[in-house]
Amino acid sequence: MKSTRKEHDFLGELEIPNENYYGVQTFRAKENFNITGIALSKEPGFIKALAWVKKAAAKANKDCGVLDPVIADAICYACDQLLTGNYDDQFVSDLIQGGAGTSVNMNANEVIANLAIEHLGHEKGEYQYVHPNNHVNCSQSTNDAYPSAFRIAVYHKMETFCKKFEQLQKAFEVKGEEFKNVLKMGRTQLQDAVPMSLGQEFKAYATTIGEDIDRLREAQNLVLEINMGATAIGTKVNAPEGYPELCVKYLAEETGLPLTLSADLVEATSDTGAYVQIMGTLKRAAVKLSKICNDLRLMSSGPRTGLNEINLPARQPGSSIMPGKVNPVIPEVVNQTCYYVIGQDLTVTLAAEAGQLELNVMEPVIGFAMFTSLEYLGNAIDTLVDKCVTGITANEERCKELVMNSIGIVTQLNPILGYEACASVAREALITGKSVHDIVVNEKKLISQEKWDEVYTIENLLNPKFIK
Repeated sequence: MKSTRKEHDFLGELEIPNENYYGVQTFRAKENFNITGIALSKEPGFIKALAWVKKAAAKANKDCGVLDPVIADAICYACDQLLTGNYDDQFVSDLIQGGAGTSVNMNANEVIANLAIEHLGHEKGEYQYVHPNNHVNCSQSTNDAYPSAFRIAVYHKMETFCKKFEQLQKAFEVKGEEFKNVLKMGRTQLQDAVPMSLGQEFKAYATTIGEDIDRLREAQNLVLEINMGATAIGTKVNAPEGYPELCVKYLAEETGLPLTLSADLVEATSDTGAYVQIMGTLKRAAVKLSKICNDLRLMSSGPRTGLNEINLPARQPGSSIMPGKVNPVIPEVVNQTCYYVIGQDLTVTLAAEAGQLELNVMEPVIGFAMFTSLEYLGNAIDTLVDKCVTGITANEERCKELVMNSIGIVTQLNPILGYEACASVAREALITGKSVHDIVVNEKKLISQEKWDEVYTIENLLNPKFIK
């Protein structure tokens, strides 16, 4: 039989298993919020950020003379223990919860308090020595501690995500170089347009991903402004003079991030605009990435009745009934992950809009949306790089054949024959099935074979020059 300890809050008394470092308020949260099945322990970066916040607060409170140095040092020790990751399993609060993140904040306060208590030679739950509210939460509210930790966690999560995105950008750049001499038909509205190289297409994917990385890094910097010291609503109630500045200074030192204190703490405590912008930027990246995956699926379609311009690595049999069928499963799974992220952008938008007066109580679902979106899409990007893009090969002869049999190549003759004559050739080719070459060179003799050969070299099709 496991031993227990009695803990109480103003709602009453509960028996807490003695091996748990969390206490009564976390225990209630665990019972109340069985929503996602994803506990705070699944976001170790958030736990580290909470440890940094609590450590910085303890150091600032010690300097301000409102926290006994022995207690402050014990809290700092406990926070350092959290930073090792050894106590992540003690963070059991569901990521989506009521209370504006109070359960998360108290989960951290209780675990830190009990670690500090043990460090001082006492038993868990003996809060007269280190109290979760009076000491660990000294000069704080959930309304400044939670969002400050959340912003730090989001910053690091975005950093990891951007590095993964850079690997995808690099993978497309490599393919762009590999395919630079592969002639293919460009298409608009799914119709033949003008020739290009397969390398140009893949290089364009790298470029567009690079643009999204730049936008994400710009948005990432928005979370470096925090409201530590605001306490409940931004008026700094219960915080000593100079505490906010000291706390942010220590927090910047602990995290290594250029954190700054918000100029208007009342505004900062209720404002969630940074999350809306970050999530909108992430949605933009997801939309564009999904478009790229659509292209990959289309270019690899067939293999005999589709475009069949590229080959995606075969990863698994594609049908339980059709032998030999291989599906583009990696782009498909990335598509689906992108749809999830696009949906989470709406979640963040609605949650941000739902803020009332001096606080937005919907930050937990904002956190869930952002954490899961960055995690899932980052995993999808890893999968796309490792299991798809790096193994793509080109069907060079097929690509060239599609170009030379296309009616779209008549566009190259516009400067020589004029638009009307070229349109007539295109119409005849479409109706009769004849090639553009047969009509303009052999039948109508609109240009000589020599001129045709000058216009339709591979080099000129890939890098067109003005020829008249």
